[in-house]
Amino acid sequence: MSTETAAAAAEVVAPPPAGWEEARSRVYAVGLAAALPAVSRPLADADGHTLAEPLAPQTDLPAFPTSSVDGWAVRGDGPWQVVGRVLAGHTPPPLEADGSAVEIATGAMVPAGATAILRIEESTRTADGRVAGTPRPTPEWREPGEEAYAGEELLPAGTPVDPAVLGLAASCGHDTLRVRRRPRAALLVFGDELLTSGPPGAGRVRDALGPSVPAWLRRYGCQVRPADVVGPVADTLPAHVAALRAALADADLVCTTGGTMHGPVDHLHPTLEALGADYVVNTVAVRPGFPMLLARLVDDDGRVRFVAGLPGNPQSAVVALVSLVAPLLAGLQGRPMPVLPQVTLAEPVPGRGDHTHLALVRWDRVAGTAHPVRHVGSAMLRGLAGADGFAVIRPGTSGAAGDRVPVVPLPLTPGERAW
Repeated sequence: MSTETAAAAAEVVAPPPAGWEEARSRVYAVGLAAALPAVSRPLADADGHTLAEPLAPQTDLPAFPTSSVDGWAVRGDGPWQVVGRVLAGHTPPPLEADGSAVEIATGAMVPAGATAILRIEESTRTADGRVAGTPRPTPEWREPGEEAYAGEELLPAGTPVDPAVLGLAASCGHDTLRVRRRPRAALLVFGDELLTSGPPGAGRVRDALGPSVPAWLRRYGCQVRPADVVGPVADTLPAHVAALRAALADADLVCTTGGTMHGPVDHLHPTLEALGADYVVNTVAVRPGFPMLLARLVDDDGRVRFVAGLPGNPQSAVVALVSLVAPLLAGLQGRPMPVLPQVTLAEPVPGRGDHTHLALVRWDRVAGTAHPVRHVGSAMLRGLAGADGFAVIRPGTSGAAGDRVPVVPLPLTPGERAW
């Protein structure tokens, strides 16, 4: 075979890029199909996980009639003779005689036979020590099942577990929750030109993604240990294959930075081929961030793992995270497909021709408006640091002031719901 023929045979023909919305739907579907197994976690260890089963109370809520106020549980007409006291945490004997009452605390069980509760601040004592007053016409206690009935679905599977969910689960009588195991993620940083410390110079740039991508992944619910961040990996095919194979041994998702094109030192595509991966998405018609990808590997035992190829430019890498990685992780955790909120553009935002434009914006949630930020080149991070998300300008359009457009929020604090 001649040199020219060999070069032609080796030439890479790029596939057409997937549309941005199509890519999101596709990666969510493969993530959901590979949803991580359910595990039992004690409530103290369930925060940040995702419900694998609907949450339902084990008893009626409340489980018994519960006083809403401090006062007197009374039977019949007054004045009433006080025959005892009921505190929270105790089971009182019934009130058997008309004209009798017991002192009762907020949250205490209402005794059987009580016909009303008289608030302490609306009561008086007679000369002979009895209690007098007029109970309010509305019952001053919570009935069993007023909040929920035993077995009633309160939250569906796929709900992220947060402090409010933990409190509800405890009130329902649960000591543990069935949740999806949190995804394990790793990061491989590609690029011999990268510095991991000190200022950039002499043709070398500082790696900004090694410190930031793991933090983004944690905010999307992943476990990422310091040892799971590797690089810079040498710009050779054997080094790439060895690094990716090692990372995939423990991770459900491996993110890589750089090498997503077909340049002389871009080894990601040959590495994926060597490991037998298949592409879920290979390039996306979005700007910035076009050369992003998601690949899938399936072991002989059926175990599924994913590789997300993030572009080397920092802002483009974050675009790939919100476009491909966030929907994938939602699926892996059994969460619903993220629904994007709508905002009103406060200023015009240009389109990007046949590509979706993800434009960094500051989101005023009170006014419901989005304001474009400056310093938004694909290699820049200054604009990202002051932004709340990306306004979505669909292909073939541009955004005018006053237009309603979707926005992809950034998860700004650990555990914050990103969608």
